[in-house]
Amino acid sequence: MGKRRREVRREPGTNNTRKYAVIGAAAAVVIGAGVGAWAFTGGDEAADQADAIPTGPLTAAEVKGAATKFLDAWAAGEPAKAARQTDAPTAAQAALDAYAKSAKTGPVEIQKGKRAKAKVPFSVATTVTWEKTDKPWAYESELTVVRRAADGRPLVHWQPSVLHPDLAEGDQLVTGEAGTPPIRALDRDGGELTKEKYPSLGAVLDSLRERYGEKAGGTPGVELRVVRAEKPEKEKKAEGTEAKSGDDDELPDKTLLTLAEGKEGTLRTTLSAKAQATAEKEVAERKKASVVALRPSTGEILAFANSNPEGFNVALQGSLAPGSTMKIVSASMLLEKDLAGIDKKHPCPKYSSYGGWKFQNVEKFKITGGTFRDSFGASCNTAFISQAKKLKDDDLTKQSQQVFGLGKDDWAIGVPSFDGAVPVQSDASMAASLIGQGGVRANPLNMASVVATAKTGEFHQPYLVSPEVDGRPLAKAERKLSASAQSQLKALLTHTAVAGSGAEPMAGLGADVGAKTGSAEVDNQKKPNGWFTAWRGDVAAAAVIQEGGRGGASAGPLVRAVLLGS
Repeated sequence: MGKRRREVRREPGTNNTRKYAVIGAAAAVVIGAGVGAWAFTGGDEAADQADAIPTGPLTAAEVKGAATKFLDAWAAGEPAKAARQTDAPTAAQAALDAYAKSAKTGPVEIQKGKRAKAKVPFSVATTVTWEKTDKPWAYESELTVVRRAADGRPLVHWQPSVLHPDLAEGDQLVTGEAGTPPIRALDRDGGELTKEKYPSLGAVLDSLRERYGEKAGGTPGVELRVVRAEKPEKEKKAEGTEAKSGDDDELPDKTLLTLAEGKEGTLRTTLSAKAQATAEKEVAERKKASVVALRPSTGEILAFANSNPEGFNVALQGSLAPGSTMKIVSASMLLEKDLAGIDKKHPCPKYSSYGGWKFQNVEKFKITGGTFRDSFGASCNTAFISQAKKLKDDDLTKQSQQVFGLGKDDWAIGVPSFDGAVPVQSDASMAASLIGQGGVRANPLNMASVVATAKTGEFHQPYLVSPEVDGRPLAKAERKLSASAQSQLKALLTHTAVAGSGAEPMAGLGADVGAKTGSAEVDNQKKPNGWFTAWRGDVAAAAVIQEGGRGGASAGPLVRAVLLGS
């Protein structure tokens, strides 16, 4: 079996070490009494097999056993014993101790759910006490059992979310007087906005409270809440999350249980109850869908929603390649540089190469003798790639920032958001950026703003809370789109909505319309992300359906429904 280290085993209830027979002369050197031995030659095959470290997938019995030991010890009020059943006992014990002390919880009752491979769901029921107030608290969580490599022992993989699913590293559960007063968030017409009625608003309502609770005129109550860990400044900068406007993307504290009601303040938002209800309904009928609607004339956000309302807020904070919807920005640049004209002849071959990459159109179509209007309406990739050689590396970045307000880290919409990224790139990556790939990143909020800017010719920073509430400055673009380019760009988008790739989802929506489809290839995805952005009158909307395929067919109907319902 070769040379290997063995741990000496003790028989239960004795001080005797198990003795191993070793064949051969001078077979072992004892490292320490009762510690272990190193076999230099030979070995007893039966002993080696008996001492082998378990490997391979966990059995159902191993998963059940490890989970039961951990949960039973936790329920019995033995945090040290429970922590020893995890792969991080020090961290687990600290968290379990704090659970009782900081969260002010009493004894817990735990019920295990049905195991799914190595995962075991469970429910927790306890009582939270503050002074003379007791209140029951119950929730669902989940643990995962893993095999420790050193000895093969099944253990609970420790992470803060085992204790409560909303906990991340460094977060705490704290019961006490809330740091900020509660708020009653209102829509633009004065109706109340709640998570129960509009699920996508959950985390945003928490953010609004954290940011505007004191300004809204309320007084704090007593709550059990998740207090988020504060990121070190250097970590924020490394991750690119530092925000110049204060609209950082850290998660807000979250209230889990209210023990004593505070006095609510009121905060009016720009959201439309009708538009928000429509957006919520439409994304709930789809998977991995996110949508935003806003007013092009002002930038007021009318609605946003995500298929997974409890997950990451892709609609406002996502960072995805926007695919061909980025051609709105690229086309405006080509028009201003006189590298294209709406009815001028423009190349759209099957293939176009730049920087060592060979680009092609979807299904390798080509347009012979067509105009830029034809190319844009059909979303021809090579019509843009063919112009890359005439551009500087930073041309697209400048156009995005100076005209469309993208990628400057200065949007202040009232809650955490991401305002896009269009980095300076070179060679093939620069060419890919022209069609919304490469390093370009955006979300539905950004692309709704882009099509709104194309319609009006002037960037209006989107916002959810009026700047009059807190006096914060809204981001500005350096300049308007030139009158000629804006006129042509608007006509291109209207053509696409009426007779181009966006015609089907935009059919029957009137004359004041414009649209752009998009698909973005993503590594390790079978289908691309589908994008669609459009306006109808004074409403602009954009949506992405991850792994949805072609944008017109996947995201187009979603945008249509939101435009009709806004």
